[in-house]
Amino acid sequence: MRKVHTAESIIEIAHLRNVLEQAGIACYVGNERLGGAVGEIPFVECWPELWVLRNGDALSARGLIDTARAAVVPSPDWICRSCGERVEGQFDACWRCSTPGEIAVAAAGTDR
Repeated sequence: MRKVHTAESIIEIAHLRNVLEQAGIACYVGNERLGGAVGEIPFVECWPELWVLRNGDALSARGLIDTARAAVVPSPDWICRSCGERVEGQFDACWRCSTPGEIAVAAAGTDR
């Protein structure tokens, strides 16, 4: 077994475990329930850890983890051609009239 990641949040570790398991990499979460011991032992010793079961998977696992943790570049806002509403870039359809985004025109930085 080889440790590939440590994080303060069990949510982050659980997400990364799911990413690795989807890629066929068997893994184990260590310190999953040590949060209650914070104060009795150093806090970084209580952080959840992600371990791969096969040492040969460590490099692939770290690559997947880096990709999963990479900052997501937000899409630009766009203007709906059907109703003229400005829609935030993370949406793929207009919230007002449900027109799909591919019919819309990109309008990053444009105020309505």
